[in-house]
Amino acid sequence: MCGIVGIVSNEPVNQQLYDSLLLLQHRGQDSTGISTMEGNCFHLYKSKGQVKEAYRTRDMRILKGNIGLGHVRYATQGAAHRDEEVQPFYVNAPYGIILVHNGNLTNTRELERDLFLIDRRHTNSTSDTEMLLNVLATELQLVVKGSDLAPDDVFKAVRSLHKRVKGSYASIALIAGHGVLAFRDPYGIRPLVLGHRKKDREQTEWMFASESLVLENNDYQIVRDVDPGEAIFVTNNGEFYSSQCFDNPVLSPCSFEYVYLARPDSIMNGISVYEARLRMGDYLAETIKKQINSGDIDVVMPIPDSSRPAAMQVARQLGIEYREGFFKNRYVGRTFIMPGQAQRRKSVRQKLNAMSTEFKGKNILIVDDSVVRGTTSKQIVQMARVAGANKVTFTSAAPPVRFPHVYGINMPNRNELIAYNKTVQQIADHLSIDNLVYQEINDLKKSIIFKSIVKDLDMSCFNGVYITGDITENYLQWIENNHSS
Repeated sequence: MCGIVGIVSNEPVNQQLYDSLLLLQHRGQDSTGISTMEGNCFHLYKSKGQVKEAYRTRDMRILKGNIGLGHVRYATQGAAHRDEEVQPFYVNAPYGIILVHNGNLTNTRELERDLFLIDRRHTNSTSDTEMLLNVLATELQLVVKGSDLAPDDVFKAVRSLHKRVKGSYASIALIAGHGVLAFRDPYGIRPLVLGHRKKDREQTEWMFASESLVLENNDYQIVRDVDPGEAIFVTNNGEFYSSQCFDNPVLSPCSFEYVYLARPDSIMNGISVYEARLRMGDYLAETIKKQINSGDIDVVMPIPDSSRPAAMQVARQLGIEYREGFFKNRYVGRTFIMPGQAQRRKSVRQKLNAMSTEFKGKNILIVDDSVVRGTTSKQIVQMARVAGANKVTFTSAAPPVRFPHVYGINMPNRNELIAYNKTVQQIADHLSIDNLVYQEINDLKKSIIFKSIVKDLDMSCFNGVYITGDITENYLQWIENNHSS
């Protein structure tokens, strides 16, 4: 999971890109990078750490130009600590291309072999983004004749890329001297939203971003989502071209975006994240009624922040008082996307504090967005007990996470997932919970696709069905052996 943004503007874009990455910081905190284009020249700065720490005035001054892209990274492929893994990535031929990518390629073993043996291209990192860039560069080089670059050439290259690359990818690329290319995998697993604005008689300005809130904050009008399998090319002069580059694409966005990853004030694939989370609470309340005696519960409490909408609806539907008992330290990152179990355990107590006056002698119903490894949940239950809770009922707005997520979320190892090969009662015993209630899979699906154009979702981490059709047991064992979380 990463956050990406690309802009074609009538004015310098360095500040717009910086502001946009601040809005996308929740999508990745390992590293960040910005590249701008001035004529045929690229300017690039990238660094480990968060946006507010990475850039200084001297760094922003070198980022000249009215066209650019930016990235915030949360490592899923490649080591988080290596400078070589930080995006954007650059290749010098043809033309010079810089690319950012949100997602996870699932055929990296085959691509690595083909890039070396067939394409004669060298990659300097273990990042699948650099592989994606080199595939794009190879396919562009095969279709372009001479120095001219027509939109149809770009679209032919993307069509060929779709045939070679498997997995999830929402990508934005700068092509030196020509413009910006944005494209999305044939299933639309990872989000990418398009917007524009026009001032007086100036040329139309364009923006691509992972989430709609970035467009709105920069005063761009949301046009639509980039379609699955589609490529969009915007020239340096703001001329807009688009083409469907895959036969029979199927929109199947990642359900975990709506459960946890995206900000609630975003709209992706025409679906409001906030409204989807409210509906999750409505459906979860119905399941709670079936499984436990809600009359024994005194208060409903959310785990801040992403579970608040669901918790409010649970309290409303059950007719139980809603209270805030856990308070969040805003200066600690999201524990789900911190690498390593030890770091997650340490950060939970730094991140949350339980106010004892809200717990003492009460039967508490806690609502969380999801339970992945159980590290955070176990400590939260312990905090509630120490604060004086009489009984603790723990509920999840998402179903049990029983399978690895291979499309860009750091869940590669089945043995780290608390629900893997466990019953709900076994999970409750492990977490020392009096009652444990999960969202039903079908209810989650209905919560998200409610009255939308979306007909299907990637729910692989819940049901083990991988929509790209290329995930085998051999592949799952390989990522477990080669990727640590």
